[in-house]
Amino acid sequence: MPSVKSLRTYADRRLRIPVRRDDLVIDIGGGDQPHWRADVIVDRYPESDSGSQRFLGGSMRADRPVFAVDAGDLPFRTGSFDYAVCSHTLEHVPDPIAAIAEMCRVAKRGYVEVPDVSMAKIQDFPTHLWWCSLEGDTLVFRAKSRRAFDQDIDRLMSETSMREGILRLANRNFDRCIIALRWEGEISVRVEGEPVLSLAETPAEDLGSVGIGSEITRSVMQRVAARLWRHRRRSHPLQFRDLIDGADFGTPTDPIVPGIIRRVSDESSLGAD
Repeated sequence: MPSVKSLRTYADRRLRIPVRRDDLVIDIGGGDQPHWRADVIVDRYPESDSGSQRFLGGSMRADRPVFAVDAGDLPFRTGSFDYAVCSHTLEHVPDPIAAIAEMCRVAKRGYVEVPDVSMAKIQDFPTHLWWCSLEGDTLVFRAKSRRAFDQDIDRLMSETSMREGILRLANRNFDRCIIALRWEGEISVRVEGEPVLSLAETPAEDLGSVGIGSEITRSVMQRVAARLWRHRRRSHPLQFRDLIDGADFGTPTDPIVPGIIRRVSDESSLGAD
């Protein structure tokens, strides 16, 4: 069973959010675990063939509007969201500076979470492009040159008993394994090096059991989050004209409904669904 500490940690990170009922919330990189309170989700590759970029693999839930756009090129009006959640996304993107600039442009404040380099060098998700650290108040991204930091550590972690033991220890001290940054206005960020984009191409079947974070805790809290979402009701529907300039996504007066939403130009390049 999950410990009280692990449940409290998950609740602080994934359930509690300082917004009012009709505040607009965006989840940038929602993946297969979108934030329960998000009104809008951004995920560049929501389909199942991009499952290697997600902790649980497979396609994401489209129970809300999901904009299939790049985090560094958001279509929304400046300041259109009251709060942004960006959890375990920036370590995947080729240009975190652009993604952070766009997030701070479209939202007034928010929450960022990335894996801390100290634990990531022991056990990291193979498709991550960056080692992340917080130096003073600056979020620093250093480009990874290869999948694992050290071949000997990687070989040790490939042994099931060792990996499970170390991950249990990490899960009991999860706050030490991540960087949790609450921001308002802007984020100080620095990038060092060029990302090796081929790291993002690791097939989903080659990922194995790599994640940090208790499966039991996540399962319990996801059920709580799902129930919260089912009881979430806005007082008025979202409209394209409230969030987006132009008609790149349809008629400006149309309501925004749940499902995957692409720019008209992207849809035409994909052909008929």
